[in-house]
Amino acid sequence: MREVLRQEKKYLLSADQFRRLDNSFQEVLHPDDHNGTEGYCVRSLYFDSLEERDFYDKEDGLETRRKIRLRIYSPSDSFAMLEMKQKQGDNQKKRSLRLSREDAEALTQGSYSCLLRYEDSFALECYSMMQVHCYRPKSIVEYRRKAYVASENKTRITFDFDIRATESDFNIFNPQLNQYPVFYPYLAVMEVKYNGFLLSYIKEMVSMEGKSPVSVSKYCLSRSVGLHYLF
Repeated sequence: MREVLRQEKKYLLSADQFRRLDNSFQEVLHPDDHNGTEGYCVRSLYFDSLEERDFYDKEDGLETRRKIRLRIYSPSDSFAMLEMKQKQGDNQKKRSLRLSREDAEALTQGSYSCLLRYEDSFALECYSMMQVHCYRPKSIVEYRRKAYVASENKTRITFDFDIRATESDFNIFNPQLNQYPVFYPYLAVMEVKYNGFLLSYIKEMVSMEGKSPVSVSKYCLSRSVGLHYLF
């Protein structure tokens, strides 16, 4: 199990702002090895309780909230990451556990007993929470991502764009999901993740674009059909 505790700031960027900042960060930060020219694929299957607890906790702006998901980077992956993100004031705690493809497929069908075979206590915590609160698959979100890292303060900057979703097919390994756009095609979401404090030169580069942090949830956006969510 891997655990990360950090702060996260999100910004909405126009296509021009995305292009400028992307070019700037290429000069001063280390590009992710998977970036390429068009970024890499990220696909997540989100779970929620029968009463949509995680969705409404986010909508209501609760200081302490969580979300749980499976994440892959290609439908051909041999494994998936089971992740839980918990909002705790200004900090975000993310815990991750690598699952076999077979066990990930079981979770997509609402069968969670496979988690009992893992010795890590995080697997047992996820099993208990998902069973007690009747968690079920709710939506899949997919997008392209470009990422950059700085060694100081474990800083990571990501640009997410071409955000799409489906609430009708929960097979995360399906290579041909029937998805629909859930975000304006000319906007990108930039996330700045860091420990302690944000480096001054990165803060200055962002502030030059006149941007302020916003609250954007890809999971909430993905529920636009089932819960009539309007961003």
